[in-house]
Amino acid sequence: MKLVSITSALLVAAAISLAPRGMSADAPTNAAASDKPAAKSALSTSDALIAKGKGLEVKRSQLDDAMINIRASAAAHGQPLPPEQVPMIEQQVLQRIIQVQLLEDRATEADKAAGLRAATGRFESLRTNSPSVESFNRQLKAMGTTADELRHKMIQESTAEAVLERELNINVDDNTVKKFYDDNPTRFEQPEMVRASHILLKTSDDSGELSQDKKDAKHKQAEDLLKRARAGEDFAKLAQQYSEDPGSKDRGGEYTFPRGKMVPEFEAAAFSLKTNEVSDIVTTQFGYHIIKLSEKIPAKKMELAQVSPNIKEYLKQQQIQDRQREVQGFLDKLQKDANVAILDEQLKPQELPPAALPAGHPTVPPAKKTEKN
Repeated sequence: MKLVSITSALLVAAAISLAPRGMSADAPTNAAASDKPAAKSALSTSDALIAKGKGLEVKRSQLDDAMINIRASAAAHGQPLPPEQVPMIEQQVLQRIIQVQLLEDRATEADKAAGLRAATGRFESLRTNSPSVESFNRQLKAMGTTADELRHKMIQESTAEAVLERELNINVDDNTVKKFYDDNPTRFEQPEMVRASHILLKTSDDSGELSQDKKDAKHKQAEDLLKRARAGEDFAKLAQQYSEDPGSKDRGGEYTFPRGKMVPEFEAAAFSLKTNEVSDIVTTQFGYHIIKLSEKIPAKKMELAQVSPNIKEYLKQQQIQDRQREVQGFLDKLQKDANVAILDEQLKPQELPPAALPAGHPTVPPAKKTEKN
């Protein structure tokens, strides 16, 4: 596998993986570890200039900040960067910083508008798919960024993508999207889902498992809450007041999910309930849950309008991959015309730079603009 694939995968993880905390099957068991903000870079003692060109310069701090984001994301997903690959990943990330800036410098007003629309859609999708605003911000903090920084970087990268698509006449029309949708029906099947709310009382904290006495007290509290829920008290208000799942409590404990996304005990209980039924106390690795089922959503095929933007993005990326040599030649020419020079010998690419700008990876900061020559 080419290194660009490794880098792209890490960038995807940093931007996209905002999974529900505390309940999902793949959530870290020590959630507190991934809540810690990334430390500022200690990789360099000076902010040396590492690349320059016409109207462009990149300092070591920009690359370090990008690598902090990638390292934090990789660690949060249990995939620390292999040390032997770090130098090559740095080379690839530096190339990406340069390419984004060179493309952004060629942006027309139409490109900027297209980039803003695409970035806004991607950002809202990320935020909407997160269980709550609090959860979204906490995940960004774990990756060493903020919502404003993320949005800004997404706009820059989406604008660069718009320029690349215009310059190389990469386009996907509605008929092509419709044909792909019709030809691949299984890709757009939405499995059976449930909309359920829960109250979680945790049986561990940052220091580890609670003592048995404390667990017993939590179980007694869960029994009392179960009686109140079954007596008809507002479940959402109980969750907001008592639940210890920060990812859902401000939404009344609610999640919507298919099979395979939650820990087995939680999933089995939720799917076995009838509408408006409240479960017994369910014990998982996270603690004691009380679950109320609000709705069962049958399996169905997603509507074309719902998936059309994703199909279009996918097909554009396919075009870029199919025309990789042409894309690479265009990016090489941009760097040559700008007289780009890598000033740090260790950062000079040992292989061809990435041939494409994968969509929606906003973790790389832009190069700093200088006055045009």
